[in-house]
Amino acid sequence: MERPRPLLTFIIFFLFFFLPCLSCPEYQKQALLQFKSSILAITSSLNYSDQLPAWNSSSNCCRWIEVGCRGIPRVVIALHLTNLFSGLSPQPQVESTILAPLFHIRSLETLYISRTNIQGEIPGVGFANLSNLVLLDMSGNNFKGSIPPQLFRLPYLRELYLDGSSLTGKLLLDDEENEKYVLSSTSKLQVLSLFGNKFSDGMLLSILCLKGLEFLDLSQNDLSMEIPTEIGNYLPNISTLALSNNRLTGGIPSSMRRLSKLELLFLHNNLLTGEIPSWLFDFRGLKGLYVGGNRLIWNNSVTVEIPQNPSLCRLCLKSCGLVGEIPKWISNQTGLSFLDLSKNNLRGELPKWFAEIRFEGLILSDNEFTGSLSPRLFSGLGPGEQDFLHWVLNLRNNSFHDSIPQSIFNLHSLRILDVSNNNLTGEIPQESHSLVGMIETPNLPSSTIEIGYFATLIEWFKYEGQVHPKFRDLVVNWKKSKQGISTDKLKIYTFLDLSNNQLSGQIPTSLGALKALKLLNISGNKLSGKIPTSFGDLENIETLDFNNELMGPIPNGGQMGTIVLDSNYFANNSGLCGIQIHVPCPREQPTPPIKIEEDDHKEPWLLWEGVWIGYSIGLLLAIRIMFGTGYFTLPPPYNH
Repeated sequence: MERPRPLLTFIIFFLFFFLPCLSCPEYQKQALLQFKSSILAITSSLNYSDQLPAWNSSSNCCRWIEVGCRGIPRVVIALHLTNLFSGLSPQPQVESTILAPLFHIRSLETLYISRTNIQGEIPGVGFANLSNLVLLDMSGNNFKGSIPPQLFRLPYLRELYLDGSSLTGKLLLDDEENEKYVLSSTSKLQVLSLFGNKFSDGMLLSILCLKGLEFLDLSQNDLSMEIPTEIGNYLPNISTLALSNNRLTGGIPSSMRRLSKLELLFLHNNLLTGEIPSWLFDFRGLKGLYVGGNRLIWNNSVTVEIPQNPSLCRLCLKSCGLVGEIPKWISNQTGLSFLDLSKNNLRGELPKWFAEIRFEGLILSDNEFTGSLSPRLFSGLGPGEQDFLHWVLNLRNNSFHDSIPQSIFNLHSLRILDVSNNNLTGEIPQESHSLVGMIETPNLPSSTIEIGYFATLIEWFKYEGQVHPKFRDLVVNWKKSKQGISTDKLKIYTFLDLSNNQLSGQIPTSLGALKALKLLNISGNKLSGKIPTSFGDLENIETLDFNNELMGPIPNGGQMGTIVLDSNYFANNSGLCGIQIHVPCPREQPTPPIKIEEDDHKEPWLLWEGVWIGYSIGLLLAIRIMFGTGYFTLPPPYNH
């Protein structure tokens, strides 16, 4: 009897024993297929393209893009089910029961199911089965009610994101009579992001039990209390604390000095009062400080000494009572990349040391600055290096004069430029081809900075172990009203506002090359002439304001031919016409015949005119003479 060959034995073993271990368990595949069936049932009557086309019974679910597996035998440990109804308008309402099949996959460690329009209460009983969860992201849905206590009992949960829903209440109590919080000091939760919900004061108080928190975001909720006096004693590990866009009152408690690991503090846009403590700048690892938009006051005393902090890169002191020149201590913060000093009483010219700091965003709007915009301040760095400004330059509502330097229009990465409501004169810079940030529309992840005339809502997300900020919606002050611009599918928005100055001359043709522009406002100036035909290339434009002394047809190409513009945007432009403002342009007149210049044939015409006149006079004189000399004699009368 022949012995089985070793190679054949190995193949048989591999096919029947090892290969099945590389596939996900059948029960997990069936749970995922049941979830997909629920999605298809909801969208059966809609024009919906399957967002999970690879999910079928004949394939290995560990090879599906949205699924992550690990181990031998393989088990599902990660699901990325984000924005499953993209492209549908309106998006269907999805009940939270759709999550039920996923609760059978107990090996899950990471679950992203954000922006899927799930409504109702969070199914706490189902999530209790997912005891291996480390990260849960359900942001951008429409959950209601309280956060179920089962989520905080998950033994390995480190990160929880529930942003952008309608959650209310506080952390539920195990025993309401004795007010024992579900959360205990042994919780392993490190990141809790509850941005954009409806939580009230009780939530902030109950969260203080989470001793291990490193990141807390309760921005844009319904908090109306004072910041807890002992907050510095309860959150010893906190590195990011975001409480902005609420109605918090009172001052900044001194116990916050104990937050030795603090790196990012967001307290802007509340109702806080009192003096801004200078010890906020003593945190060695401080990277971002946002305290603007409150009723806080900065001590303008020259005796206040702020040490240099090389880590500080973002500073917002909007409407903080700054008076006079920009404080000298800011010049020592050489690591600054973003600075917002808007809505203060700052005056004088821009300091020369601005040219030594490499800003990504500079917001100086609504102050009393004067002088000219020195080209040196915006000249950038040497060849091959980065620009002086990367994203935003907002100088609106000041008293700057003279012309706009060409160097501003040479800032390659600039995406938002607002110099409106100043006293700028001269012509618009002729060359704008260097504004690459306003020409290209790259698909970039949303990124956020507080930008003066935008109301910015800060959202945070975890990416490769690092915390990064990103934009939510931009609200633009436009025609004395606020207009929201969704950035859900963000291609970086770009804006150019030169309105309400004394600019003159014609509109440069090169502005038509700024194809990424969403908003262009050049109204309230003394511009004349025609709108360049190159504006037909503004393929992303959504809002225009041309209120000047312009004439001629409005370009009708690309996006310019599809948008209907408010006639108020063209006031004082009585000579403009076009389909956008429902004013027909006069038909083109036929080309008149070419006239022969009079001087070219003046001599021949005079010669022929003299010939005819001389001939007529000479003939009449000859006849008269002939009658007078008797050359013509009449015959005698005839007698019968």
